[in-house]
Amino acid sequence: MMSDNSGVGGDARENAARLLITPNGLAELSLADAREVVGFMRPKRVGAGTVFIQEGEALHVDDMMLILEGEATVEYEVSSPAETMVVSILGPGGLIGEMGLLDGSPRSATCTATTDLAVAVLTRAALLQLIDECPDVAARLLLTISKRLSGRLREANRRLRTFAQLSRALQQELDATHSINLRLLEGDPPKT
Repeated sequence: MMSDNSGVGGDARENAARLLITPNGLAELSLADAREVVGFMRPKRVGAGTVFIQEGEALHVDDMMLILEGEATVEYEVSSPAETMVVSILGPGGLIGEMGLLDGSPRSATCTATTDLAVAVLTRAALLQLIDECPDVAARLLLTISKRLSGRLREANRRLRTFAQLSRALQQELDATHSINLRLLEGDPPKT
């Protein structure tokens, strides 16, 4: 738990609670709920340049982190570990690992600290304790995380539709070019 006796003072807890409810975090939680959740989190430091989450990793997959200070990149493998694409840069208020907190599956992205980071970590064990001790707050937390993930899924679906339309248009261009090339090879001049 993030408590005053763990070296994190009341001001730091209040700051963490306020960061948790920013648009990058879980904006639908109330400040009172955020204060309660932060009480179940533990502070952690991550040095600049550290890969603290590795795509495909199966260890410590049930932790969710709230960035308190610093900046981290989130990237996905494109076709190999050597070829990645940065999809997000997160700063204070950014959340990492919500999916793992819920399902415990291997990490879906790699996260690297671009600066020194101060984070607050909510483990699955702490979430279960929150459920036992504050079920109303835990229910609102889980609903808010679910809404956040639902929003991401809807955005991914929108992007997939856009990519499908683009792919279809490119295929039509390729088919037209192929048709013209075939006619040229057969000695039939292209029609204009």
